[in-house]
Amino acid sequence: MDKLEPGRLDLAPDGTPLSPLGANTEDARNVSLDGNALPQRWRGRERFVILQTDFGLGLNFLTLWQAWRDDPQRCGRLHVVSFAKHPYPATDLAIAQRAWPEYAALAPALQQQWPVLTPGMHRLRFNGGQVILTLVFGNPASQLRAIEASVDAYILDDFSSDENAELCRSLSRLAAPGATLASPAVSEPVRAALIAAEFDLAQRPAHGSDTPILVGRLRSRRPVRHTPPVDRSAIVIGAGIAGSTSAHALAAAGWQVTVLEQASGPATGASCNLAGVLRPLPSADDNRLSRLTRAGYLATRALLAQLPGARWATCGVIHLGREPIHEEQQRRAIEQLGFPAELMQFVEADEASRRIGWPVDTGGWWFPNGGWVQPSSVCRAALAAFPERIRVRYGTPVARLQKCEAGWQALNSDGTQLAEAAVVVMASGAAAPHFEQFTWLPQRTARGQVTHLPANATRPLKHVICKLGYAMPDVDGLRLLGATLQYADPDPSVRMADHQENLTRLNLGLPGFVADVDSSTLSGRVGFRPMSPDRLPIVGPVPDPTAATPNTRLHNLPRQPGLWCVQGYGARGIVWSALMADLLVSRLEGEPLPVENDLVDACDPGRFLLKEARRFSDESDDTP
Repeated sequence: MDKLEPGRLDLAPDGTPLSPLGANTEDARNVSLDGNALPQRWRGRERFVILQTDFGLGLNFLTLWQAWRDDPQRCGRLHVVSFAKHPYPATDLAIAQRAWPEYAALAPALQQQWPVLTPGMHRLRFNGGQVILTLVFGNPASQLRAIEASVDAYILDDFSSDENAELCRSLSRLAAPGATLASPAVSEPVRAALIAAEFDLAQRPAHGSDTPILVGRLRSRRPVRHTPPVDRSAIVIGAGIAGSTSAHALAAAGWQVTVLEQASGPATGASCNLAGVLRPLPSADDNRLSRLTRAGYLATRALLAQLPGARWATCGVIHLGREPIHEEQQRRAIEQLGFPAELMQFVEADEASRRIGWPVDTGGWWFPNGGWVQPSSVCRAALAAFPERIRVRYGTPVARLQKCEAGWQALNSDGTQLAEAAVVVMASGAAAPHFEQFTWLPQRTARGQVTHLPANATRPLKHVICKLGYAMPDVDGLRLLGATLQYADPDPSVRMADHQENLTRLNLGLPGFVADVDSSTLSGRVGFRPMSPDRLPIVGPVPDPTAATPNTRLHNLPRQPGLWCVQGYGARGIVWSALMADLLVSRLEGEPLPVENDLVDACDPGRFLLKEARRFSDESDDTP
């Protein structure tokens, strides 16, 4: 894995940024707007997708955003997918963007959401989610192959590399019918590669400049691959963290959602814990699990910032090494990844002891912006965010699902229809395999018990502590310890032996911290978590197992039209729910996806029906 190298801000004597595309707003309008016949082309459209090969200092994006805001006939949603091989830190971005006072009303919002500089895809939302910026930090020559989108217009920098032909083929692969491109200048090898990739090119004069710009249009008459749905109605089964965040994301995209929950309120199953841990999970090779948890961690933080009713605390998380060998693996992972300290650091044992206020024998990872989240508050806030689009029916168990002319019906035990919609999203956690359409799903149920420790029973904790288990700071007068993990154990009762196990594991991490606590005096809670065989989420269109063959490729796998699922989160519902809800809606809408293609495939429920389905043996799972 190549480390991400941040850009360096160079300023002219007058303070003007010397960005790769220049700092001239007129030039930006010539290329990003006039070169792609905008804003005319996005008018009357539900959505419009623009891809930019070099974000630079954000001038083209600000130009597009301002033009969209100023256009009364603008498209419903504007997607901008932009690459940054060497992204600038937020502080440099703020300095540079002072040179464009005409965008002073927009630039602070971009700076405020600017992501931590880590490889991969980062989703930023503006104007109530109508303008979506997907930043891809990494080399576009390789990262273009990793994304999925249907692009209406391109803004190209003057790239030139040994991979011109492959890069231009990637642009062609992503292009929607009639896609256009514009560039201030493109080298001859790139022009030749674009022509070979089915783009017709021409030069045209630019307004107020003697330098012409390059424009082009896709000549292929390929069919439309990603069409927006006509009927935006959905049933979500389950009001836990998976179902609630999915309903929220659907409603934000304009869907009418009916949530059916068998309990009397939200978050009564695996999402009912007093609090859960929010932090990424690094690995030296930055494997799929690490990339998904990092992307999920950042997406969850972004969602929490939009939900005023959600309870959470950025108190920091310390993940101690289990023993010296694991501690060395943690140290090596931080060195290998080279991520900014604001995301993660390694601290030695003495520094960890100082932060915790208790002696420990190993160092470990320090996540300064990690913390705890109360999942039930997230569920309530998410379901309440769009009252005109989300209808929740509690005390409504669903017995079975049935195809119908409109899409799907949810029925109760006597066959009475509970709801009907074009799409059903299964988010019932451990209950999903009880439905006929999901009996093939290789999901296991894991019993977990947490312990509620009175806040005055021990010294206070400022941070979340993880090692063999976890311990939280005080939440509503209680400190959460956990959690046990037992398969094939349906016992819902709270057991003293499990309290003792949680205490023992905490004492191994913080020697003697709860030595005087009597487990028989403690309360707690038992939950049943849906676990996938490879410990990755199960999110996407549901395959038809009767029509699948082991040698089918994933993209050719027959699906059950209109049936989707968000399952298998295990102990990571808080970390994955926002990202997976975004992935669900993006796939339903045919919009640019929020994660790379290999991660989309790694989460696809169809992976379990394929011969080449990979197991989890090559990736570590450090679940505490």
